[in-house]
Amino acid sequence: MRKVKVAATQMSCSSNIDENISKAEILVREAAAQGAQIILLQELFETPYFCQKEKADYYAYATELEQNKAVNHFKAIAKELQVVLPISFYEKKNYARYNSLAVIDADGTVLGKYRKSHIPDGPGYEEKFYFNPGDTGFKVWNTRYAKIGVGVCWDQWYPEAARVMSLMGAEILFYPTAIGSEPQDGSIDSKDHWQTCMLGHAAANLIPVVASNRIGEEIDEDSSINFYGSSFIAGPQGNKIVEAGRDEQTVLVSEFDLDALEVGRLEWGIFRDRRPELYRLISSYDGDLTF
Repeated sequence: MRKVKVAATQMSCSSNIDENISKAEILVREAAAQGAQIILLQELFETPYFCQKEKADYYAYATELEQNKAVNHFKAIAKELQVVLPISFYEKKNYARYNSLAVIDADGTVLGKYRKSHIPDGPGYEEKFYFNPGDTGFKVWNTRYAKIGVGVCWDQWYPEAARVMSLMGAEILFYPTAIGSEPQDGSIDSKDHWQTCMLGHAAANLIPVVASNRIGEEIDEDSSINFYGSSFIAGPQGNKIVEAGRDEQTVLVSEFDLDALEVGRLEWGIFRDRRPELYRLISSYDGDLTF
């Protein structure tokens, strides 16, 4: 048996970067105290969700990986607590800007980074103003405790991303997130849809999924988003094992037997019975490869 405990966290964020990092550290320590070995923090937790408005001033939040305050802070925490930490951050690289994530192993080493592939653009979620499309491709890391794949927020709506990471050998999928109400229409509540999409990734790939979302209301001039939390950990049948409320700062922990899960994937035959030669159209935008 190869067992691992994973954690999802959720919290509100302010404009004080140091305060946000300190709050995140409290949650990481709480999760580690409960035995968690891989701990997920939410998307862009260093700052408010600045993508509500298109403001050039917010470009100043971006840093190079080596200078990022949260990454450097949590390298020491990961080493101290012997935990794996995927850390979301706003990356500056020359004249490009990315919504990125660094994976810190349990010895404090940065194993690498992933740049968010799918960039949304809509009222309150104006991410194309701030981020280039990621160019790393989907990635999987051999951490001390498990082989993990990580997508960032909007990536979680794409079954192709989850399948690719699973094909690359991921044993658990992690999705740091910032999602809530729609500023242009307060009647829209995407919480159930958001969860169901990721539960489908778990079920289709027979793999656990961990999602961490932020909480609280964030206001930028005439735009306001209520982030609805509801972070969760799903089992390999698409079953929600634990789920947070919409407005509580909390930690969720679950344990999985990775060897048993691998046997289950093999026995079920999903990957054995795939027909990749029939899936060429998935690489097109319009379902037509005759050009």
